[in-house]
Amino acid sequence: MTARTLPRALTAAATALLVLAGGTACSTAGAGADPDRVDVVAAFYPLQYVAERVGGGAVTVTNLARPGAEPHDLELNPRQVGQVSEAELVFYLKGFQPAVDEAVAQNAADRALDVTTVVPLRDAAAGGHDHEGEDGHAEEEDGGKDPHLWLDPTRLATVADKLAERLGAVDPDRAADYTTRARTLRGELDKLDAEYTAGLKTCQRREIVVSHAAFGYLAERYRLEQIGLTGLTPDTEPAPQRLAEVAREAREHAATTIFFETLVSPKVAETIAAEVGAKTAVLDPIEGLSADGGGDYLSVMRANLTTLRTALGCS
Repeated sequence: MTARTLPRALTAAATALLVLAGGTACSTAGAGADPDRVDVVAAFYPLQYVAERVGGGAVTVTNLARPGAEPHDLELNPRQVGQVSEAELVFYLKGFQPAVDEAVAQNAADRALDVTTVVPLRDAAAGGHDHEGEDGHAEEEDGGKDPHLWLDPTRLATVADKLAERLGAVDPDRAADYTTRARTLRGELDKLDAEYTAGLKTCQRREIVVSHAAFGYLAERYRLEQIGLTGLTPDTEPAPQRLAEVAREAREHAATTIFFETLVSPKVAETIAAEVGAKTAVLDPIEGLSADGGGDYLSVMRANLTTLRTALGCS
């Protein structure tokens, strides 16, 4: 047994004893884990994507949020808490999923990479036509900070670089490999950024009306203005006055499209669209993949770009 795997084995044994003491019948998460790979737990899909790209075949990545589920509302079962306890690295975004924050604080504080320590979060209502604070939602959620930083590819590239550094500390023999893969991913994200910059440079409109105010980073990066029906939590019901305000702004900006997302009901977006004579379309915040697992981060971002160019009349 190597020096790297010994602490993991001790942690697994301790976790197993705790589970048995609690009368839980679930098996511990580390059973059958590959000792030649670094065990990484990712809190939700964009972090899973980065971990798999940077880690390659040297890591085993477990995503705590299942495909098709809204990750904001994640609750952890005992098996998942065990996975957090036994992981060699937990990759998460503090403030986005309270259950994960609690599990990390109690079981993996010394083996976690919090994305908010790598890239500072923007204020939820900063810039443009972000109005999430008007009904009090934004101020009550995550201290008024927007967690959706992965929608700016350049920020995600910075996160990938930091993950490579942390993986190299856990697994020094393969540190250069992690750095190389992070550099490759950065090149692909820089290319994506250039596609967005060029694709959204000249458009008839620059306002995007969205059901969930998740697109602040994208709007900031590419000079768009976000008009959100709800704040940072996608299943929050907007107040009637908020719906009226958004309908008024949609008419003012001659919006042709009201955007909804894949993991949340489109009913509110459809209501506004019908009122202002617009159509609806999917703009995916990529918090998680759909249940059918189609595509990946890059392909969904490119699909979003195509959708935006059509809706905004870009040339």
